[in-house]
Amino acid sequence: MRTPLRGLVALGAATAVMLASGAPAEAAPKIPKFKAPKIFGTTFQSDPKHDFTKGIHSRRNGILRGRITHIRGNVAEYEPVKWKPAKHTEGYFVGPPEGNVMAYASPIAKDVIYLSAFGCKSWMGELTTTRNSSLGSKRCSRSTLIKRHRRTPIPSLITVYKGKIVKVQEIFTP
Repeated sequence: MRTPLRGLVALGAATAVMLASGAPAEAAPKIPKFKAPKIFGTTFQSDPKHDFTKGIHSRRNGILRGRITHIRGNVAEYEPVKWKPAKHTEGYFVGPPEGNVMAYASPIAKDVIYLSAFGCKSWMGELTTTRNSSLGSKRCSRSTLIKRHRRTPIPSLITVYKGKIVKVQEIFTP
């Protein structure tokens, strides 16, 4: 009886050491806090250090107000968007003009955080934004992100870290 008890005590002590050391339960990378752009900004976000002449590649670390335009395998292509006020409605998001090559491509992280503005079950299901924000708050799976954004470009705040898309937070527009 003493031997199993010792093993149990040793296991408990090892667990306590791991928890006290601050080791995360999951091996998810810590995403730094980046300054978010204005949700309904009326200009495209610049990326002065990005060389668009060297082919489509990842954006620098940070948050882009944009939309995913194409998904091929694990890689998403995305572009910046800006808010365009309209005469008879509140407005809508537009991408760069035809011929402008402001596009990026990054792999979607396996542990991407996807916050939907429309719920996880079906497109345009339940509205899941907070009262004071037009940003999605319902956490959905990576497969839902890929399925939904493969079909329809949805304006979102796209967070890139170390060359990968680590967070996508949809923007609800009426």
